[in-house]
Amino acid sequence: MVKSNSFGRRVQFLAIFFSFVFLAVGSGPNSAQAADDSKFTVGVVTFLSGGAAGPFGVPSKNAADLVIETLNEGKMPAPYDSKGIAGMTIEAEVVDEAGGGTKQVGEYRNLVQRKNVDAVIGYISSGDCLAIAPVAEEMQALTIFFDCGTPRIFEENSYKYVFRTGLTATIDSVAAARYILDQKPDLKTVAGINQNYAWGHDSWNDFEASIKVLKPDVEVVTEQFPKIYAGQYGAEISALMLKDPEVIHSSFWGGDMEGLVLQGSARGLFEGRTGILTTGETAMFRLASEMPEGTVLGARGPFGVYAPSNDLNDWLRTEYTKRYDTPPTYPAYKMTQAILGLKSAVEKAAKGKEGKPSTEEIIAAFENLEFEAPSGTVRMSLGKGHQAIQEMVYGQFTNEGGKPGVKNVKRYPAECVNPPDGITSVEWIQKGLKQTECK
Repeated sequence: MVKSNSFGRRVQFLAIFFSFVFLAVGSGPNSAQAADDSKFTVGVVTFLSGGAAGPFGVPSKNAADLVIETLNEGKMPAPYDSKGIAGMTIEAEVVDEAGGGTKQVGEYRNLVQRKNVDAVIGYISSGDCLAIAPVAEEMQALTIFFDCGTPRIFEENSYKYVFRTGLTATIDSVAAARYILDQKPDLKTVAGINQNYAWGHDSWNDFEASIKVLKPDVEVVTEQFPKIYAGQYGAEISALMLKDPEVIHSSFWGGDMEGLVLQGSARGLFEGRTGILTTGETAMFRLASEMPEGTVLGARGPFGVYAPSNDLNDWLRTEYTKRYDTPPTYPAYKMTQAILGLKSAVEKAAKGKEGKPSTEEIIAAFENLEFEAPSGTVRMSLGKGHQAIQEMVYGQFTNEGGKPGVKNVKRYPAECVNPPDGITSVEWIQKGLKQTECK
């Protein structure tokens, strides 16, 4: 009887042991590859609820739906006219980005461990990106940031599994300073209203420092840092109006940015003062009747109304407008860019081999990659080949004849608004923005 019980316990132990081994082998980031080489599963993370959903998250999700569907049908313009990704059907697991960094880390682990996605594309909030990046590295899961802008991602760390096909906040701020001085060479006073977290502080610090380098006699009369998602800005608007700056800089985004435009316009904040909204392009159609004439609008790169003329842009603008009854704004362009960057890397890695390429092979193909997008050529040139660079564009809002658009558009080459690889944005700005001339 003793022998029988002992044998039974050993059998039970071995069964439990091998079940854990099986689960461990089957739960890694590449387990889906062994399960089904006919599919490539992508986790898509963007805001589907909250203040950022309307101007940012929904356009991003819409673009992902449109692009993935079109790629699977093989109907995208060249060079993306082959079906899916390397012949594999693209499937999306969509996650709402709302809830903050701690919640997103949990959602991310679920995508990698339970959903067995081959890659994750996502994140609008810089705070979320800062939370996710080290977790992606820990889990060895291919992750592409499509929008968040803080330069700290690759300036403070070196990541193997993280890429960003969108651009950093540095180019927004440096180009904003250059643009406003091109328009107002005799500028004397500026002020800022930016959110009180990484994105807001980074954006304002780079803008202020760039202005000081380019025109040292400009005075900063006030800087306001309300908390993110505050919603009401009466006190900050009063402070700005009291100090009466010529230019008001804001990197507000989503509902915060739209709230500032609506509340500021109602109180005359932008009368006789020029607002420069580094993410303002997202609201130019939604708030066409409220956006002050002459407001400087950024699209965080050559996106949206600033995208160049090419077949990919013509396709995106036409098909997106047809499907969603509104033109695509920059979040739609940036989501499209991330998906096309992933397709380019996977297909480069898969060339000349059978089966789905490994995460390691895709990473090797992605580093220092150049690929085409509706925004033009994208170069993965910073962050040891993990961070994209492109030109930066600004213009001024106009609503002549009831048709929203931009005027006085100026383009700044990528080398004019990005630091060289290996030098932080802060160091580059403090050393006088020395690089190629801005033509």
